[in-house]
Amino acid sequence: MAHAGPHTATGTPHPTGLHGKLLEGVGSAIAEGTLRAGSVVQIEELEERYAVSRSVVREAVRVLASMGLVAPRRRLGIQILPASEWNVYDPQVIRWRLASSERFGQLRALTELRNAVEPEAARLAAIRAAADQTAELLVLAGELWAAGQDTDAERFLRVDIEFHRFILAASGNEMFAALHPLVAEVLSGRTHLGLMPSRPHPDALQLHMDVASAIQRSSPDEAHTAMRAIMTRTMSEVSEVFASFEVPAEGRPA
Repeated sequence: MAHAGPHTATGTPHPTGLHGKLLEGVGSAIAEGTLRAGSVVQIEELEERYAVSRSVVREAVRVLASMGLVAPRRRLGIQILPASEWNVYDPQVIRWRLASSERFGQLRALTELRNAVEPEAARLAAIRAAADQTAELLVLAGELWAAGQDTDAERFLRVDIEFHRFILAASGNEMFAALHPLVAEVLSGRTHLGLMPSRPHPDALQLHMDVASAIQRSSPDEAHTAMRAIMTRTMSEVSEVFASFEVPAEGRPA
């Protein structure tokens, strides 16, 4: 059984102890590609490499299998599955992929998903949210603005996660609301991996205020437009960071 440890942006605990060490080690290696799809690992190998008991290995394998990363094969071992089999919506899988060398591809895919969902969530929230909800959202937007003026990145992250969670929930669409852990992980990942601007741009802060105001005024088209602008700006920031890490053409092997 996993031991509770430090909590993530989604509120779920990071597993710690021997189980956590094994889970993190193997999961990260799969996300990175160090453990290649199709390869087979023996339980005995993991016992020796991580100095853990067979029961700890089996529990970690059970968790990894539930994420679609591995599959136990009788008389063969533990087979590493291709990315097409992974539960790409699992917050832990997202966390490992964001920490891997493939982080930019993962970040782009997550941002494109947000771009498809969050503007519509804002539009629905403007139609369906109750007055007390919209008042609370305006307070959150104010807190986000204030946090953006400080240099406390963790405070800004906490409020930003809550702001976007609130809109997904206020949409009244349970499928949208269920995407909150995913959005929380991408926001957390961008912050902790240094993929966010050092200071939020004033336009980004104003757009969050515009979203909250439009929802409060029951203006669905304006809410949709403002949230779409936030997502467009986010994609632009992601692309700029990605470009800054690309190898110049003249530096690439012939």
